[in-house]
Amino acid sequence: MKDQIIKKTDFHPVLRVFVYLMVAVFTVLTLYPLFWLFISSLKTNTEFQLNLLGWPQNPTFSNYPTAWRLAQFDTLFVNSIFFTTVSTLLVIAFSLMAGFAFAKIRSKATTFLHGSFIIGILLTLQSIMVPLFLMAISVGLYDTRLGVLIPYVGMGLPIGIYLCTEFIKSIPDSVVESARIDGASYFRIFASIITPMAKPVGVTLAILNVSGVWNEFMLINILVSRDALRTLPVGILKFSGALASDHGRQFAALTIGLVPMVVFYLIFRKQITKGVSAGAVKG
Repeated sequence: MKDQIIKKTDFHPVLRVFVYLMVAVFTVLTLYPLFWLFISSLKTNTEFQLNLLGWPQNPTFSNYPTAWRLAQFDTLFVNSIFFTTVSTLLVIAFSLMAGFAFAKIRSKATTFLHGSFIIGILLTLQSIMVPLFLMAISVGLYDTRLGVLIPYVGMGLPIGIYLCTEFIKSIPDSVVESARIDGASYFRIFASIITPMAKPVGVTLAILNVSGVWNEFMLINILVSRDALRTLPVGILKFSGALASDHGRQFAALTIGLVPMVVFYLIFRKQITKGVSAGAVKG
């Protein structure tokens, strides 16, 4: 009986070949842009002008140290790591706390407050750029680290609170009620029970926020003018101009900026897969 079930669910050889072929095609389409980016970073500006899509005739790695020096990548990396790490930790912490309150500590204001946060999902960055810029200047936060961190955290909270609220709702109320009967405070329940159980959704938020903040360009570009506070995306813009571009160094800079995200995925690929699947909203 078991053999019959296996045979019924087994793929036909032709279908199996087709599936493998499609997987191979999608793999090539995914990896080829990365490969082309690296190959292009080995070309000189003259080779780009002669043949934009051609292979480098005399591959050179000189674009990398030059791009690193001109763009001051040491400073850019420190700023990108700082903004990404701090904003991600704050978004996860605030989202879990708010999600716990909305899901398990209900009051008359819960629905209104929850809706006030969730409506932020509908806001686009383009629609709030000018108000953010004017507010940052009026309160003296323009060109400061705090003036960048606050919008980053604010932009990440709506989706974070939504995911955390829905995930924590799936935790039985009896768990919280039992802890309350035993005399545990809400803070103790949150720290000892909710936070460990909500680890999957925390991983999901980390994935979303790290990729979003690391690659963010528009907000940091309007809220910061000093080179000492700029991040990688803004620094890479130095190699592109309205009249001319240094393509070789620009692609080298793009490759340097891409490497940390690739390393992040390779190190945490298992956690990323588990977090995306386990952190999915139920219901």
